[in-house]
Order: sequence, then structure tokens, then C-alpha cells
Amino acid sequence: MDTLESLRRKLAGAGDLKAVVRTMKTMAASNIGQYESAVNSLGDYYRTVTLGVFAFFREENINLNREDTSRKKIEAKSICAIVFGSDQGLVGPFNDSLSDFVSNSLREFPGEKEIWAVGERIQFRLLDLGFDITKLFSVPNSVNAISVLVREILIKSLENFETENLKEYYLFHNQPKSATGYKPVMHKLLPLDKEWVHVLGVQDWPTKNLPQVAGGKGSTLKALIREFLFVSLFKASAESSVSENSSRLSAMQRAEKNIDEMLDDLGHKFHQMRQSAIDEELFDLISGFEALKEDSKNRIKKTQ
Repeated sequence: MDTLESLRRKLAGAGDLKAVVRTMKTMAASNIGQYESAVNSLGDYYRTVTLGVFAFFREENINLNREDTSRKKIEAKSICAIVFGSDQGLVGPFNDSLSDFVSNSLREFPGEKEIWAVGERIQFRLLDLGFDITKLFSVPNSVNAISVLVREILIKSLENFETENLKEYYLFHNQPKSATGYKPVMHKLLPLDKEWVHVLGVQDWPTKNLPQVAGGKGSTLKALIREFLFVSLFKASAESSVSENSSRLSAMQRAEKNIDEMLDDLGHKFHQMRQSAIDEELFDLISGFEALKEDSKNRIKKTQ
């Protein structure tokens, strides 16, 4: 049974916990702002780079819509999925829902598959689902750390793309919704083909002024593709971080609500028990006073 002292300790503990939750909620909201700013700043640049790549293909009469049957079977046999997860707690089903989405999506692709995991927790979840994790990367803990992760992934992917049989590279990550929450999404990273053109929706040049490629064509194409890959990976990582912190913010808001309800309940019990104790003390005091008063009357009667 609770006592006044135990209730007082519970109230103090709940208050301390609420302060921690409030701090974590503030940090999550601050992180969301930073990562959202990074994503928004990439928007126009991402479209510019994409249009630049498409302009080069248009200028050189490279038809991405043409079927290449000689390479189709090779492409279908080798899939590499780059999955962005979370290594921090209090994010709810962030990793579970993403890993299930990856599993269901990759079932549609025939042939061999390998996964590059960003985060140990998503790695273990995918291993449990029977996937082969060939590379593991650390989850960036800040906006500046994303660039380091992206360069590391780019180096590995370009090395494999040039030395091994042609792979299709796909990005899997959680993407924030327009209102609240997030959803798992998949984007194709490499190779640039007709599916890439269809997804980005840039089959037609947006203005009447047709572009021209200036400078060395080889170096221009390499620079454009390098920037396109960098921005695509950076955007995926930043959106994953926004989703992670949004999930944590929601969890902290629910925790704060539960703590407030617990504080109200404990406070009600504490004040009720304290009032009962006060009432008992007053009753004892009044009873003692009445007993003394009666004793004093009896003494007076005896003396008379």
C-alpha cells in the first residue's frame, strides 16, 4: 500500500522523467528542422542535376527508352539494395516496417540479391528475414556526417558497378509524409535507364530553349552523374533522419501525455491521502481536547 513518502518519491521521479522527455522532445524537434532544411535545399539542385543528365542524353541522342535484350538478363540477376535504418531507440516500428517493406519489394525481383545496411539494428532485422548483408555503414548523427556516409557508399557502389557484372542499385528508406508520420519508399539509383526517366518525369524539356552540352562531353557526363548520385543518396539519408526524429517526437509526445496523466493520478492520491492524514490528526486533536475537557469537568465536580 502506498504511503505519503512513497507517493512523494513517485511524484519526484515522474517529474524528473517528464523533464528528460521534454528535453528529448526538444532535441527531436530541433533535429527535424535541420534535416528538413537540408532536404529542402536539395530540391532545386536535385532537379537541376537531373535535367542536366537528361539534357546530355538528349544532346547525344542516347535513347533510354530502347530495350537492351543482351543486358536484360544480366541486370535481372543481380540486385543491390541500400537500406537506411536507425540505430537509436524510441522510434517505434521504424526499422521493422522498413525491413518488411524491403522484404516484400525484393520478392518481386528474380535472381541474386545483396543488401548494404545503414545501421546495425536494420542489419539484424534483415538478417532475421534471411537476407545477405554484405556491407554495413554507420548511421550519421548530424547533417554534416551525411556527406561522409554518402561518399563512402558512392566509392563502394562505383567500384562494384565498374568491376562486377552489372547490378541494379535501389535505395530503401523511410520518407516523411506531408502531414505527419512517414512511409517506406524505394528508388532506383543505378543504372540510368528508361525506368529512371519515367520515375523522374522529365521526358520533355521544360522550356522551348533546347540545352547544349559545353566543354568535354565525357567529363561533363561524369560530373553530372556523380552529382546526381550524391544528391540522391544525401536526400535519402536526410529524409530517413527526418522520419526517425518525427517518430521519436511522436513517441515523446505520447510519453509526455502518459506522464502528465500519471502525475495527475499520483497527485490526486497524494492530496487525498494527505487530507485523510490531516483529518485523522484533527480528529485525534479534537478527541484529545474533548477528553481533557471532560476530565477537567470531573475534577471540578469532585472538588465541589
